[in-house]
Amino acid sequence: MTRVYTIYDVAREANVSVATVSNAINRPARVGADTRQRVLDVAGRLGYIPHAAAVYRRSSGRRRIGVIAPFGAYSSYAERLKGVLAALTEDHIEAIVFDHPSASRSPSPRLAALPFSGRLDGLIIMGVPVDSALSASILERDLPTILIDSSHPELSSIVLDDVHGAKLAAEHLVDRGFERFVYVTEGQVSNDYISQGRKRLTGFVHALGAHGIPESDILCITARSGDVAGGRAAADVIAGHARRSRVGVLAGHDLLAAGVLAELRERAVDVPGAVGVVGWDGGELVEALGMTTVHQPLVESGRIGAEQLIARLGAGPASVQRVTLLAELRAGVTT
Repeated sequence: MTRVYTIYDVAREANVSVATVSNAINRPARVGADTRQRVLDVAGRLGYIPHAAAVYRRSSGRRRIGVIAPFGAYSSYAERLKGVLAALTEDHIEAIVFDHPSASRSPSPRLAALPFSGRLDGLIIMGVPVDSALSASILERDLPTILIDSSHPELSSIVLDDVHGAKLAAEHLVDRGFERFVYVTEGQVSNDYISQGRKRLTGFVHALGAHGIPESDILCITARSGDVAGGRAAADVIAGHARRSRVGVLAGHDLLAAGVLAELRERAVDVPGAVGVVGWDGGELVEALGMTTVHQPLVESGRIGAEQLIARLGAGPASVQRVTLLAELRAGVTT
């Protein structure tokens, strides 16, 4: 069970009186801004919830989980959230959703603190690496936690086999007769973790090597941004290579692939005659547009993660589990 922290715990950690904690939460005008912020930071870190709210939640029978992911940076996490919410519908659980910056684009990519105030019954973290201090805090509090599209040795996770997905893309492009190969990535600012993009590049290079294609024939382009504009800029380099040989492109995600495709078409580069484009993530819109993509089981991963979390709520400590899901290659008109 999650430990319930009291107002006395918050006062002790913040080095203030119990009255100051009460004023900071209920009568903020009576407390200096710095002191109030310190109290709120401690309350959030401990997961303290005021008594009146706790009584309401006990009487209503509702439980609360936090869901953290880079929703604004990648539409794929909205798809995963659909799976999470579908699993919560029948269990009287409310989800508090928080948008986190893209780990790839952040100089401090690891989640170091929970951005929620009040007590949580469980937590789902998607696509964000977890700081060691935060993982220790989660374990100390016995807070049931599931990682999706991320991993940690002491926390249960639902992950995709990125190497397998990259292998599918490489074999598909080889089978289509492409001669030179490009991987387009948004890169990562910090080397404090191994991103999904880096794993996909490694799998792509290894799979092509198994077909006798040397790494010298594989170009890695780090896009200037992780969006359509970044993909368009990368297409400038790709178009130049396409004058000499057929080029097979794997993009780290579908937004980059869409940018590459849009720019190539504007330049009247023959797709897929001169350049083949493969995206990564999948979804109804991408496939309706006919783009070849490495399709991830996005909704399924969210559903499985939420179901695992629900099973753990109130059940006490559980062994660490790791579920690995496989992607599939869905061919379209771009290859």
